[in-house]
Amino acid sequence: MSLYVDCHNHLADDIFGTDIADVIRGAQSAGVTASLVCAEFVKDFQRILHLHSEFPEFIAPCLGVHPVQREKDDKSKEISANLEHLIPAEPLMMSNVNLMFAVGEIGLDFQPRIAPNSDYRDIQREVLRRQVKFAMENDLPVNVHSRSAGKPTIQTLKECNAKNVLLHAFDGKPSAAMEGIKEGYFFSIPPSIVRSEQKQKLVKTIPLDHILLETDSPALGPDRENRNVPENIRISCEEIARIKNISIKDVQDMTFSNSLKLFPKLSGITNVIETE
Repeated sequence: MSLYVDCHNHLADDIFGTDIADVIRGAQSAGVTASLVCAEFVKDFQRILHLHSEFPEFIAPCLGVHPVQREKDDKSKEISANLEHLIPAEPLMMSNVNLMFAVGEIGLDFQPRIAPNSDYRDIQREVLRRQVKFAMENDLPVNVHSRSAGKPTIQTLKECNAKNVLLHAFDGKPSAAMEGIKEGYFFSIPPSIVRSEQKQKLVKTIPLDHILLETDSPALGPDRENRNVPENIRISCEEIARIKNISIKDVQDMTFSNSLKLFPKLSGITNVIETE
């Protein structure tokens, strides 16, 4: 039986607050053997760690500061991350580093409404550099966001000499992705590939030995209206197989192997079941 690893999601989101156990059971029944749950905000850290304590054989914590944060006095307002957002995060990351499977979700987000000029973008780069440095000092991979910033994100990671990199839901051009491939970076593909021409072009270009699977649950599902869940990982797998004209089994096997290569701590909570 081939298994899946969901390499990037947000199961600590409030939308999963009432039925998280059912969501995890559904994922496991679909063959998902591990789930890398990423933080966006410091407030997510404890929820992720609690999920790990409840489901230690499934939940793999990733702690980090996302490039898009919330206004302190207006939680509905999104703002660009700055160094102040690292002040409460860094000591929590250090005290829980042994539980972390990666640093994430970190990265750059250069949407004009978030980072309207170079000042904001330069500060985001510094927030990213600080967290990449922490990851490298603690021998952890990085789980990276790069919305509207494909080239700058890869360039910043190269400047940091980052090696163990996952670029999740990459929205840049295939040519930009290939610059990351040259550095050994991996790219994870969400179920939204079925409705994204950009993701389909990306998969055509990226070699299979640099592809992982993700859901980004609750976002980036096969349709926009419904909550995405980890069991939808098979949709990513099936679409990659279709685009590359290879078997679903080949995609399952390679992406599972790639996951263990990039996130070595997963070997402690995943297992491979071989059948005739």
